[in-house]
Amino acid sequence: MTFLFRTLVGATLLGWASFATAGSIDMLKAFIAQVHGARIEFNQSVVDANGRDVQQSGGTFQFSRPGKFRWLYTRPYEQLIVGDGAKVWLYDKDLNQVTVKALGDALGSSPAALLAGSNDIDRAYTFAELPARDGLEWLEATPRDPDSSFEKMRIGFRKANPEAMQLFDRLGQITTIRFTKLERNPKLAADLFRFTPPKDADVVGDL
Repeated sequence: MTFLFRTLVGATLLGWASFATAGSIDMLKAFIAQVHGARIEFNQSVVDANGRDVQQSGGTFQFSRPGKFRWLYTRPYEQLIVGDGAKVWLYDKDLNQVTVKALGDALGSSPAALLAGSNDIDRAYTFAELPARDGLEWLEATPRDPDSSFEKMRIGFRKANPEAMQLFDRLGQITTIRFTKLERNPKLAADLFRFTPPKDADVVGDL
């Protein structure tokens, strides 16, 4: 075995060891530091305080940090949420209604703020590592804002990517989101993060 080969093998094993021992909080911070944009598919389920299934949905999520994102539900019905960096637009196609809010008011301590917001996540959350389960490394994020709609969020990482998120709201509901086909730093068209309400839509909120 040549010296160069031994060096390459040793460096690779050292990298694997460092990665294997990285905590879930370190994985989150590395993801936020390294991933400035992403394209993801998701499946979402909601159970109520009694453990009954109340909703199944899915779609795609794209973001460009900070504060620009496009969260599209394609099933069971179409709903679009767009953050353009200043405002958040929610378009319900069936109701033909648009709700618009200032970005800061709408995001707050939401999941979109954690994944697509600024890098300064410690200002908005406190973090704790949780035991591994289901093959994932888990952390818990608790919003510092007492008025947040969520009591806590849990994120599960497989290697370097978030693969699952659980949201616990103040009504006892638990929303579980499973992420698949995550693409890091793809080329995303700027118009993905712009929204113009349809002319005949009912627009509610702060234009």
